[in-house]
Amino acid sequence: MNESVRLAIVVSEFNFDVTKVMLDKALSHARFLGAEVTVVYKVPGVYDSPYGVMEVIKLDYVDAIVVLGAVIQGETGHDEVVAHQAARKLLDLGVQYGKPVTFGVIGPGASRIQALERAEEYSGRAVEAAVKLVKRKKTLEASRYEGKTLTIE
Repeated sequence: MNESVRLAIVVSEFNFDVTKVMLDKALSHARFLGAEVTVVYKVPGVYDSPYGVMEVIKLDYVDAIVVLGAVIQGETGHDEVVAHQAARKLLDLGVQYGKPVTFGVIGPGASRIQALERAEEYSGRAVEAAVKLVKRKKTLEASRYEGKTLTIE
């Protein structure tokens, strides 16, 4: 059960000044946690991230997918539509395929300055959540019921 956690990272190219920081932090945090990043899949924007996830989630050498992006607030409600629709579909894909899909997306409602301030935190948390979920899934799959409650941590 000591096999490495294998991650794919789906990252938005839109707002690249923010998402480049996020990708760099995600890669270094994955290494720190002992996880292997097997795929980095770039998509044009956060709205396109469900498509990227749909492509990599089917790969047998991917245990979980980390989604990174920044949805910066504009003058309309467009940022809310983008973030909410992407989040809903990403959750659906994770449940449908039985693989964790974690949401390291800043926004909606964030300014560019807020996004830059939060970039490392959001990407680090998304990687950490993916690693924890995969390890817990593997622990559960390897377990047997022995007449007592099993707690997965």
